[in-house]
Amino acid sequence: MRHLILAALLASNSALAGSLTLASTDIANGKFMAKAQEFQGFGCSGGNQSPQLSWSGAPEGTAAFAILVHDADAPTGSGWWHWQLVNIPKDVTSLPAGALAPAGSQQMRNDYGAKGFGGACPPSGHGVHHYRFTVHALSQKLELPEDASGALTGYMVGAHSLGASTIEALYQRH
Repeated sequence: MRHLILAALLASNSALAGSLTLASTDIANGKFMAKAQEFQGFGCSGGNQSPQLSWSGAPEGTAAFAILVHDADAPTGSGWWHWQLVNIPKDVTSLPAGALAPAGSQQMRNDYGAKGFGGACPPSGHGVHHYRFTVHALSQKLELPEDASGALTGYMVGAHSLGASTIEALYQRH
C-alpha cells in the first residue's frame, strides 16, 4: 500500500513539473499594474496596452491556447471581461506588450464593446481590483460565433481546458 501511495505522489509531482506556467515582464502576482495597462476612455487615461505574456509547459494534446482577462471586482454582478483571445495557435507561446491577435486566433468582444484588450478602469475610490490574466491550453480549437458573449466564451474555454495558469495583477484609481 505504501508503495502505491509513494508512486502516486511521485507521479503527481512529475505532472506538476510539466504544468502550464504563465509569466510576464510587465505584470506580477499581487503587484499593481502600470498606467500602460490602464484603459483609455470611461474617465481613464492610460495606454490601454496589453502586458507582455509568455507561457510554457503545455500539456500533451494541446491544440490551441486562450487568454482570458477578468476583473471579478467590477460592480456589475458578473465582473468585467477585459480580454478574451481564443484559438491562439499551439506554436505561439508568447505575446509582446500591446500585441495584436496572432494569425489564426479569434478576438472576442470585451465588456467595453470592442475586440481586443481593454485595460483596467475601476471606478475611482472603488478600492483595489484584481485582474486575473489566465492562459488556458485547449484540447481543440473552439467554434464560437463572432458575437459570442463573454459567458459563452468562458464556458467553452473551461469545457476544453487541459490546464491553466494565472497571474493576478492589481489596479486601483483614487
